[in-house]
Amino acid sequence: MTGHMTPEQFRQHGHEVVDWIADYWTRIGSFPVRSQVSPGDVRASLPASAPEQGEPFSAVLADLDRVVLPGVTHWQHPGFFGYFPANTSGPSVLGDLVSAGLGVQGMSWVTSPAATELEQHVLDWFAELMGLPESFRSTGTGGGVVQDSSSGANLVALLAALHRASKGATVRHGVRPEDHTVYVSAETHSSMEKAARIAGLGTDAIRVVEVDGDLAMSPGALRQRLARDVARGYTPVLVCATVGTTSTTAVDPLAELGPICQEYGVWLHVDAAYAGVSAVVPELRALQAGVEWADSYTTDAHKWLLTGFDATLFWVADRAALTGALAILPEYLRNAATDTGAVVDYRDWQIELGRRFRALKLWFVVRWYGAEGLREHIRSHVAWAQELAGWADADDRFDVAAPHPLSLVCLQPRWAADVDADVATMTLLDRLNDGGEVFLTHTTVGGAAVLRVAIGAPTTTREHVQRVWTLLGEAHDWLANDFAEQARERREAERREKAAAEEQFRANRAAQLEAEAAAAAEAAAAEAATVEAAAAAPEVETPAAWDESASQAAAQADLAEADPEPQADPEPQGDPAAEAGTD
Repeated sequence: MTGHMTPEQFRQHGHEVVDWIADYWTRIGSFPVRSQVSPGDVRASLPASAPEQGEPFSAVLADLDRVVLPGVTHWQHPGFFGYFPANTSGPSVLGDLVSAGLGVQGMSWVTSPAATELEQHVLDWFAELMGLPESFRSTGTGGGVVQDSSSGANLVALLAALHRASKGATVRHGVRPEDHTVYVSAETHSSMEKAARIAGLGTDAIRVVEVDGDLAMSPGALRQRLARDVARGYTPVLVCATVGTTSTTAVDPLAELGPICQEYGVWLHVDAAYAGVSAVVPELRALQAGVEWADSYTTDAHKWLLTGFDATLFWVADRAALTGALAILPEYLRNAATDTGAVVDYRDWQIELGRRFRALKLWFVVRWYGAEGLREHIRSHVAWAQELAGWADADDRFDVAAPHPLSLVCLQPRWAADVDADVATMTLLDRLNDGGEVFLTHTTVGGAAVLRVAIGAPTTTREHVQRVWTLLGEAHDWLANDFAEQARERREAERREKAAAEEQFRANRAAQLEAEAAAAAEAAAAEAATVEAAAAAPEVETPAAWDESASQAAAQADLAEADPEPQADPEPQGDPAAEAGTD
């Protein structure tokens, strides 16, 4: 039986694992970006039952290549342009390794003071690096915490807002879904609606605020909806504004939304999951103008800031509302430090009780790269995205479908009028992704399918951006030519079909005319034959002549019957004139 791995065995195999990861990073560009396996392939390569006896570590490493890698979509690949980036880096992986090696449970200050205080300090560093308001610092009324995801951050923000709106009643009595309302836009991440469901409000509590032409939440529409709901007796709880929407990176106008939220006493939560970290670059902070109005704020270091998942940075301006909603202290967690109120217990800032030492990897990253290294990482990707958008603007094969303030560009291919544009666009996407060199995803803008090119993988360079643009053009040309050839074939088929129909019509008409001529000739011949036969036949009395003869015969018979004996002619009388002449 294999026993526990000794420190020396760990040292040996740990080196092997680090070597394996380093080799993977070296050769990552040689893999197809998207996994090529079919559903069930990975499981089919695994034994039906767990091993009864322990196996050598070499067998496990071998199966990384045999079983795992074929089923991996390579998020760190330089050709990965899908979704949003999911960064990691050497310092982040090593920080996670140390966290895993320490294996602490950081639910309370007392369970590992460093896990809490390092996290507080690193979150204060980032609040300063991003130019966030003083109220978000641990030295003020609020503070920061590392959450597992922005979905979780959105949920705890809603719970804190419900606690404040109900003056603590939700802790005792639960929510009143028929009373409370939550405001999002059509572009808000789906996790906010999910949070409303989990919190017990349900989807009916969600109000969808209209967006403007740039897909940003309309302040006027928000004010109208708030006024209408208040007039109907609802209690507005939270407005979720987004900086950098998932679909297109649209930016809601915080500076205009903030005063409206304050006027109605509504909690303003800012979901900046992807885009928030861009504020480490001073010239990009204008996108978040008005952030000082926010009651809570979330952004993901694990998307675009070189830190592995999970590393969501979450701040509140009033930590009392957050801990009021989430704090619970069973006897077995009581301790002197907590009782004094002088420490932070992060278990009261999150859904879960337990928590990993996530701050270590953030600490490793910021110390390795420094603030300037982080800024350069963001700046380069934004610059390449703007360059890509410029190429598309100058090309008659593509349109830029939405504003592109950061490192995401949404491209809408142009197609011929007789082509189904959405089908063509999705066919182009499939062609690119099936090629394995790059991976893109899509969204819809104005009801039309568009391609998202999200630049952000740490290994991506300007040359990779140029390459995806080349591939986009080549795929578009190939498909456009294919569609044109199909259209030509359809037109030719239609021409042939029309010609055949016309030929058939002419043949049918000729046959009809021939048949009509034959019928006419046959009729004429029949008529001529009748005339000829009539001329050649002996004359016969017609019925009318026969009737006349019969009448005459009858008259003669009647005379004979009246005078049966014939009479002698009378003596001729002499002509007096003649007689006179004889004298």
